[in-house]
Amino acid sequence: MSLYRNLVFPLVRNIDAETAHRLTLKLLRHAPLPPACTDEALLATTLFGKRLPNPVGLAAGFDKNAEVPDAMLRLGFGFVEIGGVTPKPQPGNPRPRVFRLPEDRAVINRMGFNNDGLEAAARRLEARKGRPGIVGANLGANKDSADRPGDYAISYERLAPLVDFAVVNVSSPNTPGLRNLQGREELAALLARLQPLHDRLKTPLLVKIAPDLADEDIQAVAELALQFRLDGIVATNTTIARPHSLRSGNAKETGGLSGQPLFEHSTAVLKQLYGFVGGRIPLIGVGGIASGAQAYAKIRAGAAAVQLYSALVYEGPGLVGRIKRELAALLKRDGFSSVADAVGKDVK
Repeated sequence: MSLYRNLVFPLVRNIDAETAHRLTLKLLRHAPLPPACTDEALLATTLFGKRLPNPVGLAAGFDKNAEVPDAMLRLGFGFVEIGGVTPKPQPGNPRPRVFRLPEDRAVINRMGFNNDGLEAAARRLEARKGRPGIVGANLGANKDSADRPGDYAISYERLAPLVDFAVVNVSSPNTPGLRNLQGREELAALLARLQPLHDRLKTPLLVKIAPDLADEDIQAVAELALQFRLDGIVATNTTIARPHSLRSGNAKETGGLSGQPLFEHSTAVLKQLYGFVGGRIPLIGVGGIASGAQAYAKIRAGAAAVQLYSALVYEGPGLVGRIKRELAALLKRDGFSSVADAVGKDVK
């Protein structure tokens, strides 16, 4: 990992962030990666009734078009989430739209759900059907859609047979008006639209929320998730807030902030959610994870599993193995024999 940090990243940082990402995807598509190493037994856990070799997942946004899910699994992730996918292809917002904040170990993006569309993702997922590994899909709505709940329904029905779980993303800050779907009435209407499909298709369905919700809205999301028998909540997406601690010259760019500055707040939201749902549905903790200690903090705050993305920009693919080793050591230190034993231990 020091090779990446000291040699590769100093070269990559001179390339536009989005261009560098596209080059990374191209490399991953063609690189002959070996199978993932076997994880320590105590890292194995269960999510939605499915066995994960470890609880460290790849967050949505890295592989928008389902181009490299198997490559990311071979890099050691316990599960992968592709997307966000929208029914129709869309170009997203004008470039530049991704900005590194190296002094803050953070990223700002205003991508705007740029993707190849539902059918392109579905074809790629159909091509990998039957391969091992847990792969989920993040579902979005088209910017120009007149029926955003319908967008989610179309994508869920199409992808449900091809993935292990689906995430309703109502928390991206880069599609105008999308976050309004997190309000109690709007979210209830959306989930009511999806419930018959969920009952029929059975593919686990989750909702992904923003870290910027008020306390009463966090409680409302928890209550609706239980009411509509969702299979989990992903906490959290990027934030529109700009902490005073930010030092980078890109800190004033508009879009969603991810990475290290998000860790404390997203973990606090996670802890609140766990206080409302207890162990009735699993939570996936996302936001600012760059170490085993931070993954462990999310788990103790209520996460059954965690996801990361932004830290890969600064640490490279070796980060995944390091997080798993550090997490295993912390679980052993505290006398836990499994990840599940540690979930929610810091929530009173």
